Amino acid sequence: MSRSLEDILFGVPSPQAQTLTRLVSVAAAAVLLLLAAGIVYQFHSAGQLEARYWKFFTWSTTWTFLAKGLLGTLASAAMAAVIALSLGLVLMVGRMARSRLVRWPSIALIEFLRGTPTLLLIYVCFLVLPSAGIKLSTYWMLTLPVGLATAAVVAEVYRAGVLAVPRGQTNAARSLGLTEAQVFFSVVFPQALRYIVPALVAQLVIVVKDTTFGYVVTYGELMQNAKVLIANYSSLVPVYLVVALLYCLVNYAISRASKRLGRPVH
Repeated sequence: MSRSLEDILFGVPSPQAQTLTRLVSVAAAAVLLLLAAGIVYQFHSAGQLEARYWKFFTWSTTWTFLAKGLLGTLASAAMAAVIALSLGLVLMVGRMARSRLVRWPSIALIEFLRGTPTLLLIYVCFLVLPSAGIKLSTYWMLTLPVGLATAAVVAEVYRAGVLAVPRGQTNAARSLGLTEAQVFFSVVFPQALRYIVPALVAQLVIVVKDTTFGYVVTYGELMQNAKVLIANYSSLVPVYLVVALLYCLVNYAISRASKRLGRPVH
């Protein structure tokens, strides 16, 4: 019996497919373990795992310094996320507006921000705006560009979620006499959010990663403080390993916190 393309893509995998998936997973895990072992061996051969490169991690001042950088990262990422989520909603509503006077400028802004690298936006805030008499703190030189760049992507994520809501929901809400604004914000958008939670979480993770551009404006975030430790103690690999672990913990916490919001729509 032949299976449709929809069954192949979204149906329950066959026993053969499940067995193949397990074998591929085991093989991939083995390759990754071998790769990790090879990297550790190279670090050991280069002397980067010697105790003298890790000694300063036993000092409370080191962790206090890293914690200060982590707080700077979280402060910038949190505000950038607020900017991205709120501005992204405005841009999405503008892009889906019926009026061309609203729709086309929104589309143009979304495409411009999506096509412009975040680092270039940071340089604009760092070099161009001061020459025009607009002076921002290092916090906003980092946070504003990251928030703007992410807002354009979030707007498209919102739009995808709205378009995924069944049309019947909109028609049913209109038949009850609700206004267009009530239909959107009370019926359509809450359902759309459930569809797009994984994509939004992915964007929040990217926001955290983008804060590493803080070195451009010497903002005191985690990566900037890590560079200071490396310069002072010549401990390249240990510092980067610890900082990478901290970033992983932050992003894991974001993913875990989003699971309650990501329950499937029935």
